[in-house]
Amino acid sequence: MKKTALITGASSGIGKEFAHIHAEKGDNLIIVARRLEKLEELQKELEGIHKIQVVPIDKDLGVSGAAKELFDEIKIKNIQVDYLINNAGFGLRGKFHELPWERQIEMINLNMIALTELMYLFLPEMVNRNSGKILNISSTASLMPGPLQAVYFATKSYVTSISNAVAEELHDTNITVTALMPGATKTEFAKTSGLEGTDLFKSTVNPRSVAQDGYKAMIKGKLNVISGFPLSQRISTALMPFMPKKMILQQIRKMQELK
Repeated sequence: MKKTALITGASSGIGKEFAHIHAEKGDNLIIVARRLEKLEELQKELEGIHKIQVVPIDKDLGVSGAAKELFDEIKIKNIQVDYLINNAGFGLRGKFHELPWERQIEMINLNMIALTELMYLFLPEMVNRNSGKILNISSTASLMPGPLQAVYFATKSYVTSISNAVAEELHDTNITVTALMPGATKTEFAKTSGLEGTDLFKSTVNPRSVAQDGYKAMIKGKLNVISGFPLSQRISTALMPFMPKKMILQQIRKMQELK
């Protein structure tokens, strides 16, 4: 029986790669993003190659109430969501007090509230049939505070935390919740977040490899998976609990400063 995956932020980057990976299994998709033309291009491509059903829905999940609207549209279409992949999100580089408040609220709505609401809306159905998988896209940013991306790092800490907590609440079911924590990835993120030219994005990984790591971890029901994080950065992250917090904050700030 075909499994249907709902993927947010599916028009580019890691989300688009998730769509390709799922389609390659011969399974159906609901792809969501703001850019309908990009979604329709992807729909045509995937349906043509893999002979599957792809439903594109244009929705700005950074707007309050949009997650419930999306859920209701899917219910009207009578589609069962087997895999929920919460991929949509964005970041902003700059000092907290200087960045536009409206954009920061939009980031909180998208990165945290929409993700949480979609889990809340789809989980009861998964619990009723005792099957389903959720993959929430967090970040290695969730492992530390982030000067010059203060709100973004904080939202990703939330994503990892709630993913792990809900996963444990579902320990006696067949439903799993996985948090994918990518490092710097070659997507539109650096450009839209204002991070081009920073040390943080000096070296990036292919979004396909990140998506593969996340998708495999979701299927296996793993709790967390880190992807695209060089060994040197993994070592430095592991050493963070033993380093002065001020030193950590300075290092992260410098990595995100424009050169």
